Amino acid sequence: MAPLFNWWQRDTHRGTPVIVKMENPNWSIAEIEGEEEDDLVARDSSLPSRARKKNAKQITWVLLLKAHKAAGCLTGLASAMVSLGSVVKRRVRSGRSDADLASVPPGENPVVRNRVYGCIKAFLFLSMLLLCFEVAAYFNLWRLGMGDVHVLMDQVHEGWLWLRAQYIAPPLQFLSDACTVMFLIQTLDRVFLCLGALWIKLRRIKPVAKALDKDPESGKDYPMVLVQIPMCNEREVYQQSIAACCNLDWPRSNFLVQVLDDSDDPTTQTLIREEVEKWQKNGARIVYRHRVIREGYKAGNLKSAMGCSYVKEYEFVAIFDADFQPMPDFLKRTVPHFKGNDEVGLVQARWSFVNKDENLLTRLQNINLCFHFEVEQQVNGILINFFGFNGTAGVWRRKALEDAGGWMERTTVEDMDIAVRAHLHGWKFVFLNDVECQCELPESYEAYRKQQHRWHSGPMQLFRLCLPDIIRSKISIWKKTNLIFLFFLLRKLILPFYSFTLFCIILPMTMFVPEAELPAWVVCYVPAFTSLLNVLPAPGSFPFIIPYLLFENTMSVTKFNAMVSGLFQLPSAHEWVVTKKSGRSSEGDLVSFALSKKDDSMGPRVGGSVPNLNDLVKEEKKTNKKKKKHNRLYSKELALAFLLLTAAARSLLSKQGIHFYFLLFQGISFLLVGLDLIGEQVS
Repeated sequence: MAPLFNWWQRDTHRGTPVIVKMENPNWSIAEIEGEEEDDLVARDSSLPSRARKKNAKQITWVLLLKAHKAAGCLTGLASAMVSLGSVVKRRVRSGRSDADLASVPPGENPVVRNRVYGCIKAFLFLSMLLLCFEVAAYFNLWRLGMGDVHVLMDQVHEGWLWLRAQYIAPPLQFLSDACTVMFLIQTLDRVFLCLGALWIKLRRIKPVAKALDKDPESGKDYPMVLVQIPMCNEREVYQQSIAACCNLDWPRSNFLVQVLDDSDDPTTQTLIREEVEKWQKNGARIVYRHRVIREGYKAGNLKSAMGCSYVKEYEFVAIFDADFQPMPDFLKRTVPHFKGNDEVGLVQARWSFVNKDENLLTRLQNINLCFHFEVEQQVNGILINFFGFNGTAGVWRRKALEDAGGWMERTTVEDMDIAVRAHLHGWKFVFLNDVECQCELPESYEAYRKQQHRWHSGPMQLFRLCLPDIIRSKISIWKKTNLIFLFFLLRKLILPFYSFTLFCIILPMTMFVPEAELPAWVVCYVPAFTSLLNVLPAPGSFPFIIPYLLFENTMSVTKFNAMVSGLFQLPSAHEWVVTKKSGRSSEGDLVSFALSKKDDSMGPRVGGSVPNLNDLVKEEKKTNKKKKKHNRLYSKELALAFLLLTAAARSLLSKQGIHFYFLLFQGISFLLVGLDLIGEQVS
């Protein structure tokens, strides 16, 4: 029988000694510590001194173990902070600021470009000054001075309190209330969209297409389709897109692939031309076009291609960007929706992403785009037959393009432009949520930032240009209201305005002007609710709901700047930068290449150029060695980071818990993005 030993312990509630009897001497201290006292103790009036010595040693061991764990945690935290500090130091040394004159477009005044940055710097300087002043007033530091300094400073402080209460707080409170109302309206819009998506899902509502003729040779249900692939200096992805389009499951004689190459790099032009020639030799109906005069970016490229004489032979036009890879049955699942529906001008498929789990940046983008397609596009397509064309993965009726006036180069969102004009001419749109087309997400913050600038400046340009046409159009009042107030004003103008103004300007200012209040439910609960709604279409992204909320507020400075530049026609609104691609292939792409020689009912698949994976890996390694990677420092984000962190420090004087934590984590989010610590490096 195992010997028993006793452990002295003082009952803190009754002040009497208790005995812990342990039947097993091999029990660990952690097991003793985790047991409930009522299950272990037994009262006794006497205990030998030898047991007391053992108990003292055991308590010492427990304390030493806890101290060791705490020291380990502190050591790990310290090493993490040192590592973060070294990374920040390297980024600051080697980073290139986005305020460099080299990044300013030709013909644009850098002073005008940096106005937003200048305003943020002014707010930052003022907030730091006020923070020092408020801290000194809070602790009465000027009473340590000589003479009548403290009397003068008391008068200055009283004057500041009177000034902010009488003249600063009222307009700030008005602006805060106005932004809060905008925020609530936009939240209600999100709620109604989500309810509409839920109703569609529960009722299982989706567009139904008429069945195709089983005999493809008859050509009755297989109209002529023109497939266009606009590209510009995208050597990483041209093989994938060309192969996917040439392998579409459609009668060979009834579709033609146009490769619209706008590349200005001679090497890239040669590679794409050779790729087209390889597919031509294997029987594919594919042509290569290169413009001598490259004007109008993508819209100019598509407009030039539509001017070819043979285009009139084709009833439908399918458009795919260079990084998009349609599945072989894409045309079979989209074109039938035009059959018997002469009012349908566009059939749009949703996007899926081959690199959505590549890094945190791609995961956050996936949340946004899943909500856009599954909620916004689907609800608008079912209820009002209108949504913005996504520029790719869609099939147009050629007559609808011609009725709308064709492609125009007047904005950087040519896809939205032609969709609005087609809607004003009475054409209806169909969105297919169950038809997906694979593509890539930008993996670097630099590429994503430029993409978002174009996507948010273009709609404001278009709104200025289209507003008279919308008012004069013959569509119903309801459709005009939806187009002006919901499509443009609420989702394209108000959203970036209040997001930046409310959380990046007003909230920090209310810390220094406590008379103007911003309720906790506006700062915390409503944003958390809207973020939850956005994450619902991507349930696997629930762990990223807090990073998503912080990142969306961080992106508000870019979106606000783009919205202002588009609304006031600043030169930066006309920037067009092709989104950087990495050329990642999914497993499905490799399978389609492997099956490229397989016969089916539509005729033999075209072999074309099947890439050698080993050669591609070797070539990529050589390219990476030649290219030196660097990171950029983003001035606006860094300035806002310090502004929010300064406001967080000021909020401690007012003991505002939720406001402090929000400002602290939002400031850290701006700091990480400003140092380019999110996403991949830019090469």
